[in-house]
Amino acid sequence: MNLYPKKILTVQQQLQTYLDAGMIISSPDEAVTALTTIGYYRLRGYSFHLYDNATKKYRPGTDFSDILKLYYFDTELSHLLFCMSSAIEVSLRARLSEALLIYNDALILTDPSAFTDKKLFWQNLSSLSSEVARSNDMFIRHNFQKYEGEIPLWASVEIMSFGTLSKTIKNLKTGPGSAYSVLANYYRYLSPRGRPVSPSLQMLSSWIQSVSILRNLCAHNSRIYNRTINAFPELLISDQSNSSPRSNGLYQILLAMKYLRPSDSVWNTFYADLQSLFIKYQGYFDFRHLHFPADWHAHLTL
Repeated sequence: MNLYPKKILTVQQQLQTYLDAGMIISSPDEAVTALTTIGYYRLRGYSFHLYDNATKKYRPGTDFSDILKLYYFDTELSHLLFCMSSAIEVSLRARLSEALLIYNDALILTDPSAFTDKKLFWQNLSSLSSEVARSNDMFIRHNFQKYEGEIPLWASVEIMSFGTLSKTIKNLKTGPGSAYSVLANYYRYLSPRGRPVSPSLQMLSSWIQSVSILRNLCAHNSRIYNRTINAFPELLISDQSNSSPRSNGLYQILLAMKYLRPSDSVWNTFYADLQSLFIKYQGYFDFRHLHFPADWHAHLTL
């Protein structure tokens, strides 16, 4: 058996590691509490941008208390994002269910004719079947008992995972008279000429997938700050920017969230809370590490 070369560090040894690398520990008690309740390796992610790999030292003046503040900022940000992504998910479920009613078939989710890619249809149906089988919701049990296990679309949509919901929408047939045309109508935007336009299936799917990825990060308490997120929402022309940063992070997904907002009032409340959070932790974080351009405010407001 090959032994892992690094030794397990005690909390005191972790503190000494920080000190040896030039970090200021202005409150040892606070640091010990943080290391025993949050953890050394989780907190390290919030100091990567302050650490010089060449010298193995932190930037002069780096204080553990500031790192901890940044962690608290990221935690509150994650909670706020999770609530907004959940509101988007709930509205998508309701709107997809309504859109599918155009076929006048309660079991349309089991009919491949409503979907484009038949192989993907069966993969999605397999995922949905597993989710139905695991569900203990009362309305699922009711259909098991009364309707021989046939689950209508309005019940199926409610127990879909966000991933299955995203893939189901991505596979919808398009064109006049399709369920997608009904769904897309909820997410119309103004073209550069000021005309209302429905998003293409590719565009809408990119928004949903991006929000789904962010929601999963938040649900698993993953770090959002100073992170490139492998999600590529198709941005409206008015929101496309040639300025730095070019890599994808929170900002691009926030735009997708704005496009998918359940209502203007829900977005305005979320955005007000987001700005309050930025003010609360002003000086402890850098907008560049959230991939925000200089004119972010103009793009995120309605």
